[in-house]
Amino acid sequence: MGELLSMDVVNVPTYDGFQATATALAMAGRLTGRRRVLVASDVLPAKLSKVRDFVRVHLDLEFVAPVDGTADAAGVADRLGDDVAAVWVETPSRTGAIEHRLQQLADAAHEVGAVLVVGTDPVGYGVLTPPAEQGADIVCGDIQSLGLHQWFGGAHAGFIAVHDDPRFVMEMPSRLFGLATTDVPGEVGFGDVAYDRTSFAHREEGKEWVGTAAALWGIAAGVHLALMGPQGMRELGEVLLARTAYAQRALAAIPGIRLADGAVHLREFAVDVSGAGLTAPGIVDRLRADGIEPGVAASEHELVVCVTEITSQHDIDRLATAITTLVAASAAEAAATLDTAATHEEHRA
Repeated sequence: MGELLSMDVVNVPTYDGFQATATALAMAGRLTGRRRVLVASDVLPAKLSKVRDFVRVHLDLEFVAPVDGTADAAGVADRLGDDVAAVWVETPSRTGAIEHRLQQLADAAHEVGAVLVVGTDPVGYGVLTPPAEQGADIVCGDIQSLGLHQWFGGAHAGFIAVHDDPRFVMEMPSRLFGLATTDVPGEVGFGDVAYDRTSFAHREEGKEWVGTAAALWGIAAGVHLALMGPQGMRELGEVLLARTAYAQRALAAIPGIRLADGAVHLREFAVDVSGAGLTAPGIVDRLRADGIEPGVAASEHELVVCVTEITSQHDIDRLATAITTLVAASAAEAAATLDTAATHEEHRA
């Protein structure tokens, strides 16, 4: 994980990515002694709700609306001050948009002594530039995408990654393991790093509580990364970017369907279906009846579509064809309604 994220220190997993993000923001609050957090991305509502539950006692979340799917760097800079603990960015965002202004956001945050916290999905960093190389201080997220299968609401486990900076390392709540020398010259072993900062050592005086079950998923993700290797992760990232772009083109070519923004996307993207005379919940209901899972209805007219490495070109073409059929049927129904209305008008005349 450290190599994939270009970070020096990665924790034993927290319960999930939601907790990892909340913990990262709490770390920023403790490091700076400040309360304000600027949220610069479109965050998944469930994640935002849970993070707020974690931090609302000691942090205040303020939102800076994204522009065309990604952070409004100028808007963030205008809101920064010496009372801001962190700028929180999600990349990919709720709709899969890849943030391209991380360095600009990092520079602005660092000017006022704030921390840049980046919530992310590690699956794309075989090809994407890691946030750590763009100024991020803390990178966090969920490892579910690293070979973990569905498992009674999971599998989930959260990671937190930082540079080799004692100020940040000493705020991490989870156990850390590193190399330690032994009595035999040249021989090394593994040992706890700064164990006395953890809740295992402090118990009720600990900064935060963590569990052990998620560590098993961390082992599984580690095995997955070892088997994939750098080349495998690179190929995976290329496949995800290519298939996402293909799906975007296929759906945007349907009359009345348009992409919600112009950002580069990884896996998820949103389409606006209002111009096609359809609703997003209606599309979901109709296509599920045909054995197709089209995505998530985020609002009446916003459909969020997801493409993974096991989504084939045939799957994408099938979805596009099915939505095209719905659009044509909607247009025919609208035309028939107009004809009926015109006929009634003629009879009244």
